Amino acid sequence: MTAATIENTIQRLCQYIEQNCECTLTLAHLARHAGLSPFHLQRRFQALIGVSPRQFQQACRLTRLKASLRDGTQTTGAIFEAGYGSLSRVYETADSLLGMTPAQYGRRGKGLVISCATLDTPFGLMLIGATDRGLCFIQFGDSEAALHAALDKEYPAAAIQALCQPYPEQLNLWMSALHAHLEGHQPQLDLPLHLRATAFQMRVWRYLQTIPRGQTRSYAEVAGALGQPKASRAVARACAANTAAIVIPCHR
Repeated sequence: MTAATIENTIQRLCQYIEQNCECTLTLAHLARHAGLSPFHLQRRFQALIGVSPRQFQQACRLTRLKASLRDGTQTTGAIFEAGYGSLSRVYETADSLLGMTPAQYGRRGKGLVISCATLDTPFGLMLIGATDRGLCFIQFGDSEAALHAALDKEYPAAAIQALCQPYPEQLNLWMSALHAHLEGHQPQLDLPLHLRATAFQMRVWRYLQTIPRGQTRSYAEVAGALGQPKASRAVARACAANTAAIVIPCHR
């Protein structure tokens, strides 16, 4: 096979795996389907896609699981429909898969009480949302209405309470720290966070928090630092999904 033919074969195989990710797909089975030897398939697939066929199937299963949970499918049904063989296996690895349990991921904020308040900053109007565990939303906007709409969209099932002054002491401390940071008086922020995220998003966000103030990293550089050099687009999506601006500096 020519290099172009092999690349087309691998791309078609990716589509096959995506469509059948709930099935048992051994390397031998995939090799027969692609018309390659298992060794050749493993090597070429890794070189072109950046992960092994098994890892690609796992990612497809996770994508299907998350989509089902977001669509409201019952947790148990979503897990088995995605091809996972047991509930315990998913829950044992939930933190690394989703950043939370499947049930929590699917609830989209249900059961959470989020208190929010707006703050005038040197960069414009900012809305802060917080649970009893920490900050879950920090965004800038042109109006309070737009910011509240963004918070509602991120946590549609949560109980959201707009606070009036005087604000609770803890919220005042967080707001003061953010304001001082934006004015350049507090270079480092160490505030508690309570975010809804996938495991990959959390890895990206944690890395962003380690970048020294005043320095920048490209999406490709972040992907390389995470050991996934071909995941620059996924890094970009994780940055776009960041709902805790400033605390997680997604554009450093």
